[in-house]
Amino acid sequence: MTVALFVPCYLDQFYPDVAIATLEILERLGVDVAFPEDQTCCGQPMANTGCTADCAPVARRFVDIFAPYDAIVCPSGSCTSMVRNHYDEYFAKEDAAFEHVKTRTFDLCEYLVDELHLSELKIDGQDVHFPHKVSLHQSCHGLRELRLGPSSENMTPRNNKVRDLLDFVKDIEICDLSRSDECCGFGGTFAVNEPDVSAAMGRDRVADHVASGSEVIVSADMSCLMHLQGLIRRQKDPIEVMHVVQILAGRKPKGKKQ
Repeated sequence: MTVALFVPCYLDQFYPDVAIATLEILERLGVDVAFPEDQTCCGQPMANTGCTADCAPVARRFVDIFAPYDAIVCPSGSCTSMVRNHYDEYFAKEDAAFEHVKTRTFDLCEYLVDELHLSELKIDGQDVHFPHKVSLHQSCHGLRELRLGPSSENMTPRNNKVRDLLDFVKDIEICDLSRSDECCGFGGTFAVNEPDVSAAMGRDRVADHVASGSEVIVSADMSCLMHLQGLIRRQKDPIEVMHVVQILAGRKPKGKKQ
């Protein structure tokens, strides 16, 4: 079984360590990982802006590139959701290649939990330790479209897959938020079209994380963390951001000694 690693544009350009950490985790778990070098953007920014005609050839190219693989894994809930939930209008219902890509594209966390059934986490035979206080930011795409965890407006019981993975890490302390699943205000092009509203929402989220006593905001979606990180830097708040896979792979907060 060969798994293709799909690396979103913003990770490739701004947070390549998240992609590297994803590769490390998958290979340590015995997964045969391929990286199709022809991959490009999934088209989400164009689709969100209403430019569906421009997104169509991007979506078709994505399917052409990734259809040969048994599964596609992506460390980004929003880009995963784009493929799974918003590609349908670009393909015929009987398109077998598209149906394969649609059903076999996974967010990293759900792949580890649902496909690999991860039951422990070790690096070179040793437990992963992260002796820090963290708080979990749950992205809207991850909750509302991929169902990575329970959401407050829905009474359906669900395990929180991101939290389940963090539970494998030793010495970590999870800080509770007053509003555990509130939007950070990023929303891709929403942050460009409505910058004041977006920033206000982000400042509220950062304040909730800081008030919890957290040292690190953790999420499965680096796009949300990119938004929050910009506000943290401007406000000089005493908190950092990390993708969950960086913690799983043994990374340390930048403000702490290795």
